[in-house]
Amino acid sequence: MGYSITDLQYLMSRLRDPETGCPWDLKQTPKSVIPYTLEEVYELVDAIEQDDPAQVRQELGDVLFQVIFYSQLASEQDTFRFSDVVNDIVEKLVRRHPHVFPDGTLESRRDVTAPDEADIKARWEDIKKKERAQKSQYSVLDDIPLALPALTRATKLQKRAAGMGFDWTELKEVVCALREELLELEEAIHTGERTSIADEMGDVLFSAVNLSRHLGLDAETTARHACAKFERRFKFVEQRCTDMNVSEKSEDATRQMALFWNEAKATGL
Repeated sequence: MGYSITDLQYLMSRLRDPETGCPWDLKQTPKSVIPYTLEEVYELVDAIEQDDPAQVRQELGDVLFQVIFYSQLASEQDTFRFSDVVNDIVEKLVRRHPHVFPDGTLESRRDVTAPDEADIKARWEDIKKKERAQKSQYSVLDDIPLALPALTRATKLQKRAAGMGFDWTELKEVVCALREELLELEEAIHTGERTSIADEMGDVLFSAVNLSRHLGLDAETTARHACAKFERRFKFVEQRCTDMNVSEKSEDATRQMALFWNEAKATGL
């Protein structure tokens, strides 16, 4: 039959046993586990993007273990338990999907008529607005986590603002806004003021995210793909330098690497 979620919870309790547990696990706190959680999530994302089902399965297990770990720590402090985590997420998803659970219960069902997507989105935002109010979060931006990757957070901020009508209406306006930010960055560079340069560089990045959003692209995913492309091409350059015995310290190295880079591009890397 294999192991179950109950077995995983038992394993976690054994790792945290004060007398016979693992010394490393016993030292951990919710805050100390954060870096490992982020690492596991990114490894899961990488496995998904690599289209590797076997690795996705492994990484999902690692992410699930993080949830069990936090729940065990909370249980020891008598703040909440894993069963509370499950209950809360089911309650929230039932509440946020009245078009699927019309009576607000897990057992209820709607008829087979497909609901209007625009109506679903409007009701979803209304439900989230009420949830924010219950948490004394009255701005539409209040519940966007600070710990999100910057590009992802920028996208969420822009989407929330757009939902309030604060957005460009045409793509050409977004492109013009990005060009204006680039000009302002150039002006800041001419002044040499580091604070101003950093501020304008931030505006350029934020505007680039906005352009990605208007193009229907996820900025974080697009940036990761750009990184992967750079990595492939630069490794090609490194190999060509090795094959051609080009030393990075030679006077001609920069020119040679540029040629190899163009060669990498021409091969479709």
